[in-house]
Amino acid sequence: MPARASAHRLPRPNAARCAALGLAVALCGHGLPAEATARYADPTTQVHPVSVIDDQSRTISLPRPALRAITLSPHATELVYAAGAGEHLVGTVDSSNYPANAQALPRIGDGLHPDPERIVALQPDLLIAWLPAQAESLARPLAQLGTPLFYSNPAGLDSLPNAIVTLGRLFGTEETATRNATSLQQRLDTLRSRYRDAPPVRVFILVGSEPLYTLNGAHIISQAVELCGGINIFSTAPAAAPQVSPEAVLRAQPDIVLMSTQGLATLNGSRDIPSHHSDATTTLYGGQVMALDADLLYRPGPRLVDAAEQICQRLESIRANAQQQAGTRHLQPAP
Repeated sequence: MPARASAHRLPRPNAARCAALGLAVALCGHGLPAEATARYADPTTQVHPVSVIDDQSRTISLPRPALRAITLSPHATELVYAAGAGEHLVGTVDSSNYPANAQALPRIGDGLHPDPERIVALQPDLLIAWLPAQAESLARPLAQLGTPLFYSNPAGLDSLPNAIVTLGRLFGTEETATRNATSLQQRLDTLRSRYRDAPPVRVFILVGSEPLYTLNGAHIISQAVELCGGINIFSTAPAAAPQVSPEAVLRAQPDIVLMSTQGLATLNGSRDIPSHHSDATTTLYGGQVMALDADLLYRPGPRLVDAAEQICQRLESIRANAQQQAGTRHLQPAP
């Protein structure tokens, strides 16, 4: 894990810094945004410094809770809204589509190539990214502006409630964040308790079909499978997203193939992408097929718990069917 970097503080923009970006009027000519001015002028509002640790083990310090943040990843957008701070987002990437209010936010480009000029024009006091590679092109303008960069990359299911609480601290929405995080943790704990001793179900997580790619046990999606009493058939693979052969999948004898609806549509040669697919009669590599919307399945955000609950229900139905079939065989007379 990288060593903790020094604190990143947010200085007030000055003329030299703005002139260097050619945006003196846009950034400095109007002072603080109106909502910020109103908030700081309200004597009932407590303004206090904020310091948190991000998912790159860096200390992020703000002189006051963030008011104008930009997210560079759709999962971060969902986490900010879960923390009760959606009203403090002023921009996001093209793929941020949830919750519905996020669709009205200004766009700053895609997650891999955010537009520095659009970002600077929005006057953010905080950027929230997923991985360092996302922010490489933004290093210079962010350094000139002094805008802090927070990395959000929840490594596991139990990291999701913690991520919400941390963002609540960054935005000063601790009460809402704590309430929603507690609810999310309770749902995870319920699943863990319910399926801790459940008979195992073998799961193939299919994330790419040409060629075949899967995920090993360290991935957060594999953790969701294990939470439900499932066994990721490639959990011990050394690579995080290994390429596998069809023969290896067949040898592992999965009971169910977990994939995205977008991936299923691709396999079927269809442009019609359903919101979910859970038909027990559809089989692939010898196992039943369960397909969930890619945004629900692949984003490390609050809705991944929704996906986990659906996965648990489907695995439980497979157990029930197996038990019923075993009982039927037991009742059949011997030849």
